[in-house]
Amino acid sequence: MSNRKQSFQPVLVRRVLRLVRPYWFFVAASLVCAAVSVAAQLLVPILCGDAIDAMIGLHRVDFAIVARVALAIAVSTAITAAAQWVLAACNNRIAFRVSQDLRRKAMEKLQHLPLSYLDAHPSGDLVSRMIADVDTFSDGLLLGFTQFFSGVLTIAGTLILMAVLHLGVTAVVVLLTPLSLFAAGFITRRTYRYFRDQTAIRGQQTALVEEQIQGQRVVQAFGHEAESLRAFDDVNDRLRDASIKAVFFSSLTNPVTRFVNSVVYAAVGLTGALLAMGGGITVGQLSVFLSYANQYAKPFNEISGVVTELQNAMACIQRVFDLLDEPDQAPDAPDAAELQPDGRVSLSHVAFSYTPERPLIENFNLDVAPGQRIAIVGPTGCGKTTLINLLLRFYDVDAGSIAAAGRDIRTVTRASLRRSYGMVLQDTWLRTGTIRENIAYGKPSASDEEIVAAARAAHAHSFIRRLPQGYDTVIAEDGGNLSQGQKQLLCIARVMLCLPPMLILDEATSSIDTRTEVKIQKAFATMMEGRTSFIVAHRLSTIREADVILVMRDGKIVEQGNHQSLLQKGGFYATLYNSQFDTAG
Repeated sequence: MSNRKQSFQPVLVRRVLRLVRPYWFFVAASLVCAAVSVAAQLLVPILCGDAIDAMIGLHRVDFAIVARVALAIAVSTAITAAAQWVLAACNNRIAFRVSQDLRRKAMEKLQHLPLSYLDAHPSGDLVSRMIADVDTFSDGLLLGFTQFFSGVLTIAGTLILMAVLHLGVTAVVVLLTPLSLFAAGFITRRTYRYFRDQTAIRGQQTALVEEQIQGQRVVQAFGHEAESLRAFDDVNDRLRDASIKAVFFSSLTNPVTRFVNSVVYAAVGLTGALLAMGGGITVGQLSVFLSYANQYAKPFNEISGVVTELQNAMACIQRVFDLLDEPDQAPDAPDAAELQPDGRVSLSHVAFSYTPERPLIENFNLDVAPGQRIAIVGPTGCGKTTLINLLLRFYDVDAGSIAAAGRDIRTVTRASLRRSYGMVLQDTWLRTGTIRENIAYGKPSASDEEIVAAARAAHAHSFIRRLPQGYDTVIAEDGGNLSQGQKQLLCIARVMLCLPPMLILDEATSSIDTRTEVKIQKAFATMMEGRTSFIVAHRLSTIREADVILVMRDGKIVEQGNHQSLLQKGGFYATLYNSQFDTAG
């Protein structure tokens, strides 16, 4: 696995460069500022050497030269400071813009991924990729632009200037440099795998924490705290082990390169001193060489740290790219038309399974006339909700076809198909915002009068009016400050506002008290008048008025008819219905 990932490093680098390409102006400005800053810094040792040579000997200090050198050093320092300020501004702009682009692409990708991908991947792991991994990559990118280019320019400039001053001393530096490069390369090649493992486990930990927070009431209600802690400790221990290994191996880079660079500095000092004693170079030039040896060594230490961070950043960006590379949901056909619903729905020889080895729906046939109310009942896992997913084309059938208004739904746009249905699910979903915004989610242009009318029809108006700011009350994430029943009433009001030609009610009143349910059922009856409706229900008392009741078992329709005819038949439906009113147990 590690070798495969390593072999893709050039591809990864090219993709990162493509991310940076739109900001070429800031990259160019950054490089220019880095060059100016390095040049100004490298000029200072030469100036200091000139000042030292101007002060050698008793009563032989040339104050004019020293003053000019001092002024030149001050100017060089000012230029360095200004260039580094602009350099930091450009690099921050690049890093934060690239992070913004990545998150926008990841969010766009989520809107186009098939539901099967989202069902199969923990939401916490996806959040970790979009937030933590992008942040880590941004930090690595910022370090790369800030220190990497400056370091390379410093090394190159130092070697050139040392060669101009004396080739012999420069040769000593060049001969010892590969030791530092070899040591840094040997270590950093081994850190990528550990950083990749660390990033993956961190995503698992984020997913676990999010799952536990969302289900904390259930965890505490069932006394599952100890097991939850054990699960967290397990992933936390694995993250600790991976992190320790990553940090341990990466932390070896700096001291090893520092040691090698100290050897280089000592070799330059010894060689330079011998040359100075022999008159080959001046004392000022010796100080220049020592300064350059120090400046030459410093970038290696910085670059070794940058390479470590870049390894971590590359491991993180790989996870983001893995998300971006996932295949999109199959697009609408090029000639897909807008659906003009008339209430007719037909399923012909439909077969579907989430996994090939476990068939779910097989040879399913159904014809629904306009305005019919179709109730779907059956034991858990028989395929009721799956059928709803197929009607809305969240999943495509494996065989057979589903038609709406006489057209195969694969030949119409998904947007027009889904606009034709109003859906209320057992699992409510509300976003952070006002009550008004949540009701108008499917119809943002709705007037206040329409929103209030929809809330009244859903019997939500009375509780909304009692809230602190009424319809302008801001609710927490997923309606956390409302009861489950109140959240469901708002979801019903959302559909009441849009009133599309077809309805899907999947346990739409499961969290509502019996008294309110009676009122809601009356509202539903009015809403369903003239509209094709699919009603999934476990409480069979709620679907007695349905025109057709489909009884499903193991992905097949085993019985079909209205309430009375199915009871008289005394089959599976009668058994299900009577079991709900059996007081023997």
